[in-house]
Amino acid sequence: MPPRKQSLSSKPSKTKSIPASSAAPAARKRPATLADVASQAGVVAMTASRAINRTGYVSQEVRERVLKAARRLNYRPNMLARSLKGQRLNAVGIMLPDIANPFSTELVNGMKEVLDKAGYTAFIALAGRGVDQEKAGLQSFVDHRVDGLLVATRGTQFGDEVVKELAEQGIPIVTVGRPVQGASVDCVTANHWQGAFDVVTHLVELGHTRIGFIGISPEDAHTLRRYQGYKAALEHAGLPLRPEYTVGPANAPAFATQEDGYEGMVRLARLKEPPTAVFARNDFAAIGALRAAHQLGLAIPQHMAVAGFDNIPLSAYATPPLTTVLQSTTEQGRLAAQLLLDRIEGRLKGPYKLQCIECQLVVRESTDTKATTHSLGRASRVSAKGVAAR
Repeated sequence: MPPRKQSLSSKPSKTKSIPASSAAPAARKRPATLADVASQAGVVAMTASRAINRTGYVSQEVRERVLKAARRLNYRPNMLARSLKGQRLNAVGIMLPDIANPFSTELVNGMKEVLDKAGYTAFIALAGRGVDQEKAGLQSFVDHRVDGLLVATRGTQFGDEVVKELAEQGIPIVTVGRPVQGASVDCVTANHWQGAFDVVTHLVELGHTRIGFIGISPEDAHTLRRYQGYKAALEHAGLPLRPEYTVGPANAPAFATQEDGYEGMVRLARLKEPPTAVFARNDFAAIGALRAAHQLGLAIPQHMAVAGFDNIPLSAYATPPLTTVLQSTTEQGRLAAQLLLDRIEGRLKGPYKLQCIECQLVVRESTDTKATTHSLGRASRVSAKGVAAR
């Protein structure tokens, strides 16, 4: 009888076993809790909570001991748990038009300086070129239960309605550069009306009688205090307000851009009787206008004088250096953040405040060939008729 064949399953396996790693996976470190902080600081959890959240009385020595323990343990409060308990999150929402303009950077730097010192986290949203995006950003802040809002977009009718609605819900709000009529909100602003009045008066004193405005459409111009200052300076000098001399985008909560300035200068230069000087809504738009003027073969300021607003760092290095208006942007950020914290933490109650910071004219070579770079001047002025949005 022939030998039985060996079954397939009985054949020796050729597969090599791979030894398991001798190193066990690292155990995930448990986040430190409030109880851990309290234990290390030698206090009860309630005292540790008061020290960290700045609620109730805790001696300075105990507060420092608790905070030192929290830093050592890398303790982070549970924001979700705070929200569910209805506690403050120590978080603030900041709504900006965009982050391309240096104005936004300087403003946020001032805000963060105050917020960081007080232990608050800042979240930022951008309105872009549409009011719907602004509304969505503000609503998102509210949905995430931030303690208050800092709003630095340009005022529009729709945007103001959204701010009013949120204020009516009891959310502390401080606007920058845009008082909202009839709303329970505080505001910090530069005196945009007076700054615009001064720079346009400077152009008039140089002999210009045809002065354009770049940065907003004629339909929306009445909402912009810089435009109102421009208009008042023309009226004060006995010059006509010509609608065709106002060019720019319509119904946008964002800043005017270099593209707006470039396109605006091209449109004005093509007029049968173009202006001999332009005041741009901000320095970005003015720099775009300078570029267009160079490409059109217009000598600055001999054929076309150009002035801006904000005194961003780049304005001093434009070709030629740009005449502009200085506003203390970082200080506005500090004041707005402190005002909001005072509302959130109950130190400020009662009537809502409007804090106004004066501007200063900076004369450079884009309007006056005899100007020394960074020379500061002040045009003749009349009293400002209030302050409002940029």
